[in-house]
Amino acid sequence: MSECTHDCSSCSSNCSSRKQESLLKAPHKQSSIKKIIGVVSGKGGVGKSLTTSLLAAFAKKQGLSVGIMDADITGPSIPKMFGVTERMTGDENGINTVLSPSGMQMVSMNLLLDSETMPVIWRGMVISGTVMQFWTDVIWKDVDLLFIDMPPGTGDVPLTVFQSIPISGIVIVTTPQDLVKMVVEKAVNMANMMNIPVLGLVENMSYLACPDCGKQIEVFGHSKAKAIAEEYGIPAIAKMPLDPAISTLADAGRIEDYDGEALREVFASIEKAKARAI
Repeated sequence: MSECTHDCSSCSSNCSSRKQESLLKAPHKQSSIKKIIGVVSGKGGVGKSLTTSLLAAFAKKQGLSVGIMDADITGPSIPKMFGVTERMTGDENGINTVLSPSGMQMVSMNLLLDSETMPVIWRGMVISGTVMQFWTDVIWKDVDLLFIDMPPGTGDVPLTVFQSIPISGIVIVTTPQDLVKMVVEKAVNMANMMNIPVLGLVENMSYLACPDCGKQIEVFGHSKAKAIAEEYGIPAIAKMPLDPAISTLADAGRIEDYDGEALREVFASIEKAKARAI
């Protein structure tokens, strides 16, 4: 074999140093998006969509133009928490987003269905294709920060998003149990394998504040957020309490009214993340 010139374009060899072709897809030609953040979890039921909503609402309060892509196609819950019921529309130019009460742009499968309780019974390939349409066919107008609420686990949709959309990093959502710690590590390892930075760790249901004395009661066991963050070099953590006010606001479609101050450190890490070229 002749000496390598490192010019893969003129080489037919299939060697280990051969450059990989980018799988990134271009967004809609009328879209303008500065930075993209994925919100993931190793398993369901830990409050990933809630965390996405709170981070987006907090970012909006900081004066940013914010968008949310609800990529959890079979379990969409973002519109409900924001009180959004308007249907998505489109024309020959593309698909339009729907606005939350504060003006956040969002897309979700539930904004395309005739009924929010209608199940989406699709196979993985169709689901991943729909998520990509939310990226390539939707017109995102002057968005500073786009959050992608992904389904739990490390399957088709997270893989599609990691490979096809230029996300700047991810935020991982967990709860204190040992079982959840194990699946969080799967999500961290997947991100590392895909060269996606982990920007923050949000431990949901971390504690319950006693309404009388304010003492923090660790209902689901001792917090593991700090230990996980130190082990994997995650720069920021947030501990979200079991707070009835959050549930009340989410059920009423007013999640934007929650202050979200506990997420400030994670938001600061998101702000520092380097935007990837689209």
